[in-house]
Amino acid sequence: MITERQQIIVSGIPVEVVRKEIKNLHLAVYPPGGRVRVAVPSWLRDETVRLAVVSRLGWIRRQRTRFAEQVRQSEREMVTGETHFFRGRPYRLVVIAREERRAEVRTRNDRRMELRVPRGLPAQGRRVALNQWYRQELRRRIPALIAKWEPIVGVSVAEWRIRRMRTRWGTCNPTARRVWLNLELAKKQPPCLEYVVVHEMVHLLERHHSPRFQDLMDRFMPNWKQHREQLNQAPLAHETWRY
Repeated sequence: MITERQQIIVSGIPVEVVRKEIKNLHLAVYPPGGRVRVAVPSWLRDETVRLAVVSRLGWIRRQRTRFAEQVRQSEREMVTGETHFFRGRPYRLVVIAREERRAEVRTRNDRRMELRVPRGLPAQGRRVALNQWYRQELRRRIPALIAKWEPIVGVSVAEWRIRRMRTRWGTCNPTARRVWLNLELAKKQPPCLEYVVVHEMVHLLERHHSPRFQDLMDRFMPNWKQHREQLNQAPLAHETWRY
């Protein structure tokens, strides 16, 4: 697929325009800084693209404001006393050095998270150990959610995976019926994880955020907008964001 990129300025906002062989125009605003990107069919005129962006300026500004106001954690140094989140709850991290080579994570009383690591393990190694634990927790929870929602949504998920994503909570490949979920969801409240699972499963029926997609979400999960708002208001992890 041949892709062409250019940048335009609309009301002082830089907009990345990506032209490729698609049928419809798709506009998105990405965290953390509110980068605006519009993917358009290769044949669409520049003026038509600009008018489409102008028609959505109110929504674009609201999204950029929301990202600017969202709470973001400072970079974690992986030391005792830091706050780390799990299932929507804040935990005080306690790093315990020991002679065993295997790392281990335990939560205590919904307030304390013990990270037991080999003595001398650097911060990056401790971060990897904690992320591995987050990944294991998601792997334990996701199969039941998919099994619950497959008969409701009327789709079959052929494969699901967990990965770090910088701009999305989830994504999918409708053709392969494959779903990817963001590792950060382990830190969010359980309804947020369930919402993203359902969101991606509905995309197997409808690729785009069209009126049909919203109608399907309303039918399967009537309170999905509340879960989405809850997810969007949750603190974001520190990231070195690159695009």
